[in-house]
Amino acid sequence: MATVKKDDVFSTAAFDPSKLSESFRDFAEKGATQSKEAFAKMKTAAEDAGKTLEATVQTAQAGSVEIGLKTIDVLRANAESSLAHMEALLRVKSVAELFELQTSFIRKQAEVTVEQAKSIQETTKKVAEKLAKPAKDAAEKAMSSFKVA
Repeated sequence: MATVKKDDVFSTAAFDPSKLSESFRDFAEKGATQSKEAFAKMKTAAEDAGKTLEATVQTAQAGSVEIGLKTIDVLRANAESSLAHMEALLRVKSVAELFELQTSFIRKQAEVTVEQAKSIQETTKKVAEKLAKPAKDAAEKAMSSFKVA
């Protein structure tokens, strides 16, 4: 009569199919949970990216309007100054007065142009910082969510 060895690894009596299906089920459930978590993170990141893009576009529009208005102010001031200078030139009575008036105008315009350029540069810098802020904040948030604890 043949006896079955209990320590035989290949013995069918040592194999319990219920344990295999249970461990497979646990593995599948863990995989599904991890996939759901990853999808939720990706969905949140995509929504945040959409909000960031929208905020960036709105900031860019507002910034370009602000820079445009500043430029219009500069052009208006320069046009008014030039017209006032032309009126003053019409009242000139001597060549010396003409040279003095012209020299004074050029000096004043050079100073005003430097100030206008600084003003536009400051406005552009402020707009650029506002424009970069949402993207910078979103990138920092995304990086912090992917850090391993």
